[in-house]
Amino acid sequence: MSLDTVKKVAAEFALDKAIKYVTKNPEKNLFTILDFLEKIATMPEHKNMMRVVKEHFKRNPEVMEQTKRVAGNPKMLFNLVNSWGVNGTFLGKPKREKLGRELGVSVPSLILVDPTSACNLRCEGCWAGEYNKADHLEPELFDRIITEAKELGIHWIVLSGGEPFCYPHLFDVIADHPDSVFMVYTNGTLIDEKAADRLAELANLSPSISLEGWREQTDARRGAGVFDKVIRAMDLLRERGVIFGTSVTAMRTNTEQLFSDEFIDFLIEKGVIYMWCFHYIPIGRNPNVEMMLTTDQRLGLVQRIRELRQNKPLLIADFWNDGDITGGCIAGGRTYFHINAAADVEPCAFVHFAADNIRDKSLREVLQNPFFKAYQREQPFNNNHLAPCPIIDAPEALRNMVRECHASPTHQGAGQVLEGEVAKHLDRLSREWLDKANAFKAGSVESAKREEVKIGQ
Repeated sequence: MSLDTVKKVAAEFALDKAIKYVTKNPEKNLFTILDFLEKIATMPEHKNMMRVVKEHFKRNPEVMEQTKRVAGNPKMLFNLVNSWGVNGTFLGKPKREKLGRELGVSVPSLILVDPTSACNLRCEGCWAGEYNKADHLEPELFDRIITEAKELGIHWIVLSGGEPFCYPHLFDVIADHPDSVFMVYTNGTLIDEKAADRLAELANLSPSISLEGWREQTDARRGAGVFDKVIRAMDLLRERGVIFGTSVTAMRTNTEQLFSDEFIDFLIEKGVIYMWCFHYIPIGRNPNVEMMLTTDQRLGLVQRIRELRQNKPLLIADFWNDGDITGGCIAGGRTYFHINAAADVEPCAFVHFAADNIRDKSLREVLQNPFFKAYQREQPFNNNHLAPCPIIDAPEALRNMVRECHASPTHQGAGQVLEGEVAKHLDRLSREWLDKANAFKAGSVESAKREEVKIGQ
């Protein structure tokens, strides 16, 4: 038995005991477990991570409410923490870093995979709306990608599409990989009682269900009756103890509603544990720059989400405005990349250009493609991490990388972000946002200095 296997068995045994201990009384027992994990951690960054987590819980009482809600499903909690925390972080991170040094590129911690481009809806402005709807990954290829990912220390696979629940092999492939954790971006309309039962049985796949706001906004973009189907799906998942979240697209017309106290409280009541916030990006079906956030709205979102994190028991991630947390852009294989349903390897879900395809290559090989190397060489794309994205914050960088690597568009119309009216708008918007983000950053630094002085007194 190898040393890694011994570590894995020991960690799983300890984790099983810890989760049973915490779920009996989260408020009382959680800090005992965190203290223990800090003591046994062998890497300095893991010890620091435990200290940061403890401090976060102490400063934000609402986070404890999140923990109590998640603790309601011990089996799923074990699978999520084991796959993501033990296999993916404590054991997986050193493995990925070692491989990264050997390969000369980053080995990401997660992969976004589209098993199919088929979808039962036709949403206005869909980012994936122009992919070929007949594209799909053969189940053998899908399985191989996950298997090779685990060999590289990657145990977190995110699924998108198309609509992943249209993929007939979804549950069978997931069932073959109980040591990985999966999250699926879904419109939620195909989650019926049978699907909810299977999700509860598997306990390693968490749906993130799309909403645009209340019924009027959701149905206007996604189709009549979709909102009610989504709420029904949430009820089915909550009743079965399946941990799930929501995915929202912040647009010019709905941002205030999405992040209102009323809507956030509604999601919490429905059982939503986490929220992914995407900004509308003019790609895919009928790109429309008028749907994009204004710079004032984007700045307001930075401030509003920070406020909500302090006051609501809901985990909120904002991909574009959380660059300070992630150290800038996470795409291009640095932390993640995208495999679409044609098996094209894209640096990001929203950058529809590719310089490689995984159908006839291994995961190890495609990680070394020139497009990813260019991304990692250029990151961060701005020194101010509030402007992390090469699409909307540094569009000239994206043009240069596509040109340099001879990356090909993965569907008709993908090149609109590089030239023409859409590209001109992105150039103007990126300059305006960087000015505003720099002013905000300077104000935040000055405010922090004043707080330090006050504390010192």
